[in-house]
Amino acid sequence: MQNILNRQREFFKSGKTLPVKARLEYLKKLKEVIKANEQEIFDAIYKDLGKSSTEAYMCEVGLSLDEISYFQKNLKKFAKDKTVFTPITNFHARSYIKSVPWGNVLIISPWNYPFLLSIEPLIDAIAAGNTVVIKPSAYSPYTSEIVRKIVKEVFPEEYVAVVTGGREENKALLEMKFDYIFFTGSSNVGKEVLRKAAENLTPVSLELGGKSPCIVDKSANLKLAAKRIVFGKFVNCGQTCVAPDYIYCDKGVKDELIGYIRQEISKQLGENPLENKNYGKIINEKHFNRLCGLINQDKVVVGGKTLPETLKIEPTVMDNITWDDAVMKEEIFGPILPVMIYDNLDEVIDIVESKPHPLALYIFSSDKKNIKKVTERCRYGGGCVNDVVVHLATPEMPFGGCGESGMGSYHGKFGFDTFTHKKSILDKKTWFDLPIRYQPYSNLQNLLLKMFLR
Repeated sequence: MQNILNRQREFFKSGKTLPVKARLEYLKKLKEVIKANEQEIFDAIYKDLGKSSTEAYMCEVGLSLDEISYFQKNLKKFAKDKTVFTPITNFHARSYIKSVPWGNVLIISPWNYPFLLSIEPLIDAIAAGNTVVIKPSAYSPYTSEIVRKIVKEVFPEEYVAVVTGGREENKALLEMKFDYIFFTGSSNVGKEVLRKAAENLTPVSLELGGKSPCIVDKSANLKLAAKRIVFGKFVNCGQTCVAPDYIYCDKGVKDELIGYIRQEISKQLGENPLENKNYGKIINEKHFNRLCGLINQDKVVVGGKTLPETLKIEPTVMDNITWDDAVMKEEIFGPILPVMIYDNLDEVIDIVESKPHPLALYIFSSDKKNIKKVTERCRYGGGCVNDVVVHLATPEMPFGGCGESGMGSYHGKFGFDTFTHKKSILDKKTWFDLPIRYQPYSNLQNLLLKMFLR
């Protein structure tokens, strides 16, 4: 691994990653190779997570291709120097901002969207002119292998390399000095990444998670809310960092909402979701057992069945939940949906604000005052009004956390900015030199300084 990084340092120093034309050529080739290997990608994701090809394309491959298309249209504009206003105190000069790559980047990706969350930050880092080492998760070995194969076909190893393995490889990589680290995963591992990065003063982006609330007030379109919540919660079997973790519902409409959710689960996933070939599975036995421990059968109103031999858990809804229940003590990251009730929206806001800031927050409402109140007063990474999850598919908006749910953001222009350093440059002309700054100082200089600097 150290040899790979040393070669990448030399490659970066050669300047071969800098020409925008070269970056676009590599992105074009990456796009072609992804398309040529679509079926292999689908097969790998299915083996790891049980996702259907439709879901794999919608949530992983398609979004990756869209990110490349975005940069094919916009990269030349992003990479240009940006001229900014020059104050008269620096007459005569040109002030501009140059976007330069950090250099050698480490991307550590998770298992829940193993293709997307390896490839999308790679696209942003390459568009910005960096070299990259990708460390995919050991929990999704089939997808890690197809990522390695694709990267090897597109890039020389001194430009982009994939390092597979487990904790020992992660630990070794974090001991090495990279110029930037981009991590997606759990908060606990994120803290360790930040500790290791601090030893080298390496800048980082941490894309973490948290318990993302879904607030449903009495003015909401309950039938539509149920339809969208069921999609967002149970896609990828609930193993989505921005999935609604729990519902906070006005007590006057709770029973009606649960009724619609029950109908939508049957409509979208079938009367027996455990037999639905398009319904995914839990990544491994460890997480399956953890999730089973969060299900309180006395409070289950929908689902609750499990199949240990296939690591499948029914879409499960639990009612009469409080903050004392086990399911509210940690991020769920699975197909379990707790429902809590409230009397007063201000109390909900106070409670949400007292908890670690989530990666996402969703509100279903037709009341503009309630929407304004929640979106202004609650701190969270991002979210939706009257929908869930889909905000992350908009390349014109940053995707990232807030507080305990992460730091930094990416997607589209924001991804380019994440993987570049904004270098401020003043190009001073030589035909004129203001004497005001030079000693010996005089009363006239003081007067002029007060005129210019105020």
